[in-house]
Parts: sequence; C-alpha cells; structure tokens
Amino acid sequence: MSKAKVFVFDAQMRNSLAIIRSLGRRGLEVDAGEETRFATGFFSKYCKHCTVYPSPAKSQDAFVAWTRDLVKRNDYEVIFPVTDATVIPIVKHKTEFSKYTIVPFADYPTLLNASDKGQTLKIAMENGIPCPKTYFINGLTDLEEVKSGGETEFPVVIKPRIGFGSRGVVLCESAGDLVSKYKRVYAKHGASLVQEYIPLRDEIGVYALFNFDSEPMAVTVQRRIRSYPVSGGPSTLRETIKNEDLVETAFELLKALKWQGVAMVEFRVDARDGTAKLMEVNPRFWGSLQLSILSGADFPYLLYKLASEGGVEPVLDYKEGVRCRWLLPGDILWFLSAQNKLSNLKQFLKFKTNYDILSLEDPGPAFGFLVATARYLFDREMWRFVIKKGIKNE
Repeated sequence: MSKAKVFVFDAQMRNSLAIIRSLGRRGLEVDAGEETRFATGFFSKYCKHCTVYPSPAKSQDAFVAWTRDLVKRNDYEVIFPVTDATVIPIVKHKTEFSKYTIVPFADYPTLLNASDKGQTLKIAMENGIPCPKTYFINGLTDLEEVKSGGETEFPVVIKPRIGFGSRGVVLCESAGDLVSKYKRVYAKHGASLVQEYIPLRDEIGVYALFNFDSEPMAVTVQRRIRSYPVSGGPSTLRETIKNEDLVETAFELLKALKWQGVAMVEFRVDARDGTAKLMEVNPRFWGSLQLSILSGADFPYLLYKLASEGGVEPVLDYKEGVRCRWLLPGDILWFLSAQNKLSNLKQFLKFKTNYDILSLEDPGPAFGFLVATARYLFDREMWRFVIKKGIKNE
C-alpha cells in the first residue's frame, strides 16, 4: 500500500520545516517547494522531493498556474501553503484546486476577514473583546481628524491592515508627523490603521485548530520571552503557559469569524492596567509552530487528519513550561540588536533547550540554513526582509 502524499509550500520557513518533520515522522510522503533551490526544508530527511516554483510575490498568476499543474499531475491528498504569499492565492482558487486535492483552509471571504486587521478588530469590538483604541482610516479627512482630535493620545502606531511580522508598523510620537508617516506606510503597504500604543508587559499567543463547524479541536498558549525586533516581532525564545481566560477569548473571536483550520490569536498585555488586548489574528501556521508540537499538540498532523478524514479527536491539553528557541538567525539578531549585550550574554549562552531548526535527529536543515545564507549573502532584498527595524526606529 502506497503512502499518502502531501505537499508543503514555503520550504525556507521554519514553520514549513516543522510541518515537513511532523508529517514525515507520521509516515506520510512529504514533497516540498520554494521559489529558490536553497531552502532549509529541502535538506530535511523527511522531504522526499523538492521543487522550485514561480515567486508568488512577483507573479501571482504564474504561481497559480504552476500550482494548478502540480495538483493535476500529482496525487497529493492535502497541500499546505504556509505564508501569506502562498496562502492567499491558493485559497482564492480553492474551488478549482479542490477538484484535485484538499486545501485545508476556510473559504476566501473568511480568510480575508481574518487577515484584515481592521475587519478582525471590528468583529472583536462587536463581541466585547478588549482591543487597543483604533482609528479606521478611509482617507486624509479621517487622518486629519485623528491628528487634530483632542482625545488622541500620542504616541500612536500606524499599522498596515494586512501584513505580518511587524513589517510596516511605525510609531508616531506626535501629531506633527502623523500624515507624512501614514502616507509613507500607505504607499508601501496599502490601507492602514492608527492605534494607541500599548506599553508592553507581556505578549501571549493562543494557537488553535478549528473544525469545519468552527469548533475548537486543539490549542496551545505561548508566552514570548524574547523577540526580534526587540520592540515587537516574531518570538526568538518562547514557552508554553496556561491561560484559560485568553483561550476562551480567542475561541470566541474565532467562532465569530466562522473560522476553520489553524490560526493564531495574538494579545499584548497592557503594562498600564494588565489587560490583554487583541493585536491580530494570523490565519495560517505560525512561526513558533515547533513549540506547539513539542508541547503535545501536533497541529500539522491534526490538520491533515481533519482535512483527509473529516474529523479528529480533540487535543485541548498540552505540556506547560516547554521552551523552544529560534536561534538561526532570530535569537542571534535579538542579541546583536538588544541593549545591554553584556548582561544579556549569560541568557543568550543558555543552549540547553529545544530549537526550531537545530536537531540531532534531523541535522540537514541546519546545514541547509547555512547554504541558504551563503546563497543570499549579497542579496540586498533578502537582507531587507531579514533585518527588521523596531517600530520606534521607523
């Protein structure tokens, strides 16, 4: 009997690597793709075949045509797009692709609601979920009202409605440069919000899998210990915690969104009053996926079972206090960019933990990362993607 086959996109990403390893260890035949031949996930012993596809960022039409041909020619039971660049076009054409394979995501309108921070915040506010004070900007008139409004307290944050990894997020210290900074963000990232700045006490994410009736099937909660950029961005070291109140809040929001599949709901705990306030929903696999798997919730395999069999046994408990580290390059960049390097050195040198990429059992991806780094050593565009500015430095 032949193995079930799956295809994982975005093989350079650490969450894609976690999916490749998860499904490969479960005995599935895993193929993977990326827009470059030098991708970390290609070097995993669990990746059977690797392939290069057209860049979805540069030519979405070419990428969709390539994917159409892929699923027509191959007997993939389920395909797993991972980043916004692949998730959005694949889900947009989900009806067409579903003739040949399973796309384990909600439909396109639901995906857009969850991807658009403005829509998500409006739905959250309607359901009484704590959010930062938000100004929904529809034009320069709205922006001038925010600028001159007596109730507007600075600093504020300008944030693209659709985006990830703190990209395009700009801190505005005063009304004087609000319009110019907003125009700059809008020109590069499109429609954006203006929000009050939430002083950070903690950052907590609720990670969930919902079935086709929008009911929770799996959950973990993670607290960020270190992030890059330091002022706010993906976690470079994090641990699992228990927080039933935030789980309940996240489930309420995802049900209101009529969500299906995996999603991460991000909260920032306000240092002023201790209230956890909604930041965004990421309607796809998250960068710290490996930690969720290590804590007992194997989200990739659970999603595969849900998609292929129509149901799965709930996994609503997990190990607390498990840690995982994104060393290459995330925690290295954290150390290089953080203040007080001497006092941080002792914490940075604590290597006895779990890792997103490093693995004695599957060492190839660490070598693959080094190869990819060498390949992109003189690629300015890639370094602009990797090196991020904190929001206070924009």
